[in-house]
Amino acid sequence: MGGTAAARAAGDTLPLRPTIERERNEGAMPTVLIADDDRKITDMLRRTLAYEGYQVLTAASGEEALAAALARRPDLIVLDWMMPGLSGIEVARRVRAADPTPILMLTARDAVEDRVEGLDSGADDYLVKPFAPAELLARIRALLRRIEATGGEKPLAYADLSLDPTTRETRRGDRRFDLSPKEFDLLQYLLRSPRQVLPRARILEAVWGDDFYGDDNVLDVYIGYLRQKTEAGGEPRLIQTVRGVGYVIREP
Repeated sequence: MGGTAAARAAGDTLPLRPTIERERNEGAMPTVLIADDDRKITDMLRRTLAYEGYQVLTAASGEEALAAALARRPDLIVLDWMMPGLSGIEVARRVRAADPTPILMLTARDAVEDRVEGLDSGADDYLVKPFAPAELLARIRALLRRIEATGGEKPLAYADLSLDPTTRETRRGDRRFDLSPKEFDLLQYLLRSPRQVLPRARILEAVWGDDFYGDDNVLDVYIGYLRQKTEAGGEPRLIQTVRGVGYVIREP
């Protein structure tokens, strides 16, 4: 969906994962799986990534994408939302249940609700068609850097709320709860600066980058998700709103 427009754009100008061993020699470039049923898009991305030195796998349907992701275990997946058979959303959910591979979702759907659905399905980033290959490449580099950067990060905690970047485990006291990738990134960012009021713009830039420029209400949506999960056992609220400024982790 939107593949022709993306191909035109290309012609004019693309948390810690649990420790899973990838079969890649030291110094070799990462392997990227491209899953899109639009042949022009797939060919363009394959050439672009190969030129940059990446090892590239391709899939033309949801079933092929899921099989390749689980069997070949790429370092990153570029996944189209609308594909025959399994949708990109369903592929992301199934991959995320089995493996923490970063997923960059491609789609022509640009409404905030669609972006939220894509990220909640397990995607780590979201790029709307048509797009410039340079932006796709930048997002891929950012996702891969994020994996490397969190490799040695220690567990974070405030009061009885804790988060482990290595195992991606989150707890409120003895109660364990699960988070989507974007919810995890948001809570991790907040927990890095407890008792410090973080402005909305800074949170959006750190957690979403340029994805939600002009759509900052998505932050409120995700704060709501985090509050539901961190307070599900009747615990007191730790994620506080500072009206007109942003949010802060602190006790009431």
